[in-house]
Amino acid sequence: MNPPGELPARVRRFTRSETWVHWSMAALMGMCVLTAACLYVPQFAELVGRRELVVRLHEWSGLLLPAPCLAGLASRAFRADLRRLNRFVPHDRTWLRSALRRSGPRPAGKFNAGQKLYAGWLAGAVLVMLGTGLLMWFTSVAPLTWRTGSTFVHDWLSLALGIVVAGHIAKAWADPEARFGMRTGFVGREWAEREHGEWLR
Repeated sequence: MNPPGELPARVRRFTRSETWVHWSMAALMGMCVLTAACLYVPQFAELVGRRELVVRLHEWSGLLLPAPCLAGLASRAFRADLRRLNRFVPHDRTWLRSALRRSGPRPAGKFNAGQKLYAGWLAGAVLVMLGTGLLMWFTSVAPLTWRTGSTFVHDWLSLALGIVVAGHIAKAWADPEARFGMRTGFVGREWAEREHGEWLR
């Protein structure tokens, strides 16, 4: 209990529904990446075996990947976060300039400009992966040239996706307070003031 007039040491950043969406999508994305590695890297394929099971896990985890986000639309807080992620404001341009120069102020709302770019890129990549994956799965619905092109796009985009997701994990690993916030929904007020001051105010 904080003394009267004293601000709480921690502030709520995410609701339970928001953390549920994040971790559900993270689990499905992790399954997609791991099964893809087992399908394309011979050493992993030999280690795991059971290719048919791996293929089915890959297909269904990819197909279900948008489901947590769609379910999250029932949450007002999640819808509000989607609106924030989808809107660039003047301080986002300041944040990007400072990030590129590696100096200067980096003002940010609930999500900084880098997080907004990551979320937008990830949403587009997931939709492309879903579309190309379906063309590869249902081989009778499209001509051979379409399926060949889909395979090319799916394979190379999966590599880019793996690299970008690894970068996301590395950034999270380097910031224990951000990880705590995604686990519990709460972050320290000092961290929020430093990293997302515009949102805290």
